[in-house]
Amino acid sequence: MQLNLKSTLCLLSGLILMTACGGGGGGNSGTGGTGGSGGGVPAAPSWTAGQFSDEAQFKNFCVSPRTGADPFNGGVYPDKAGTAMHEKMWLRSWNNRTYLWYREVPDLDPASYGIPAYFNLLKTTAVTDSGVAKDQFHFTQNTADYLQQSQSGVSSGYGINWSVGSTRAPRSFIVAYTEPNSPAALAGVKRGDFLLEVNGVDFVNDSSSSGVNTINAGIFPANTGEQHSFKFRTVENTEVSYQLRSADVASSPVQNARVLNTDSGPVGYFQFNSYIVPAQRQLIDAVKLFRDAAISELVVDLRYNGGGLLALAGQLGYMVTGPDIIQNRFFERLQFNDKYPNTNPVTGASLSPTPFYNREINYETGTLTSTVLPNLNLSRIYVLTTENTCSASEAFMNGLRGIDVEVIQIGGKTCGKPYGFYPTDNCGTTYFTIQFSGINSKGFGDYADGFKPTTNPVFAADIKGCAAADDFSKLLGDPEEGMLETALHYIETDSCLSLAGSGVSSAVGSLSGMGAALSGATTGSGPAVKNPAEKPLTNSIRLPLKDQQE
Repeated sequence: MQLNLKSTLCLLSGLILMTACGGGGGGNSGTGGTGGSGGGVPAAPSWTAGQFSDEAQFKNFCVSPRTGADPFNGGVYPDKAGTAMHEKMWLRSWNNRTYLWYREVPDLDPASYGIPAYFNLLKTTAVTDSGVAKDQFHFTQNTADYLQQSQSGVSSGYGINWSVGSTRAPRSFIVAYTEPNSPAALAGVKRGDFLLEVNGVDFVNDSSSSGVNTINAGIFPANTGEQHSFKFRTVENTEVSYQLRSADVASSPVQNARVLNTDSGPVGYFQFNSYIVPAQRQLIDAVKLFRDAAISELVVDLRYNGGGLLALAGQLGYMVTGPDIIQNRFFERLQFNDKYPNTNPVTGASLSPTPFYNREINYETGTLTSTVLPNLNLSRIYVLTTENTCSASEAFMNGLRGIDVEVIQIGGKTCGKPYGFYPTDNCGTTYFTIQFSGINSKGFGDYADGFKPTTNPVFAADIKGCAAADDFSKLLGDPEEGMLETALHYIETDSCLSLAGSGVSSAVGSLSGMGAALSGATTGSGPAVKNPAEKPLTNSIRLPLKDQQE
């Protein structure tokens, strides 16, 4: 199988991947970029209701063209001098051609809006059966930031991953976990720490404009090397203060891989935070650890995993099961809008299912290697979930259910994203708009309201398992942490753990997660601070391999 992964790094589903994920189809032709050096500014194009020109006419014509060498994709930037109307008309045509629900988008005159505001209108306003927005995943990111994180897992900051309860007073940010060897981890910041102050400003209650600006400047440093002060209340109810200096922090997507000895036999556990490229090697190492220990059960902790590479999700599906269980069935089949029943509108390739990839992938060249992945030959797994569990993580669960692997869900309802996109750059902004939905080998993909753990499944998106709160009083991987404790109890007894006497009862709180983040997490009053949970690379990306050929 030759994988032409031009866009496998196009995102991330994880985050990340990147390269020429953009502008497929007509959008990549005829741009003739010269690195921003070309001639004068052309006349702005005009809008005619209901008429959509080829997006290639507008691609890479920019208000502020980038110049010089492109450090990520080689060559020079394709940008040329253009107008805001060029950028908006490109968005309009590209979205109309590739958006999954393009029929539900009103054709508004782009001249009446700024570029970001206009893009925000290019989505459906429909809601799901539960009343939430059908499209909660329409967003943008600075292209350079996106590519850096998607290709290397590196982002600027302190290495803190937050649980966001509210961005408005009274605010609630709790440390979910820290990245190993990050400024926060080295200083002593730990899971469960509740944020009280930033640079001397009351984080919980201050609603002044100056206070919010100070808070945002501290939590979101503009540059590496900035030093800011933070005060937390620990789970032991003591106050601690730190001076943290921002840095480029490498993400460790797989953490706490360990074998837990139980009365039922050895149980494997690992925390998996995002389907980004560096995860491939870390997942392989974890699976080898579990294989050598001859584990009897596996707990995959996806509570903070917002998605990533769909190909990597297929690889993980193979590693936890194996060829005897998969039996040549596919992982997921993509479905695009009704303009493209048989072809991929981004790659132009004929539609074919995403397989359970059984070999390592070279994500730089976009090809399968000859190295076969290890596998555990398990017909049942346990997954720990919250509303931060999204996209490729849900596809992983759905793909396994499609081949009759028993998935036991412990925790909370997932975010509900059976959709994906090819992140597309134009003029230094990467745009994410829903372009496909996915179904498993049994034809199921209707979980827009999330997968829900329940002792008595009734609906197709109900999964057998137990509700459990995210327990911030214990470290992740601790057998007494509420969600993991519930999973281990289920392994032992085939029943859920009561709250009394369990780690669940000592939980500091529960994650609002991705669903709340995308809807704003803005309970409370007064001005909102920025929401760190809205980082798209870790919360909402899912990417198929490009041009799959058997």
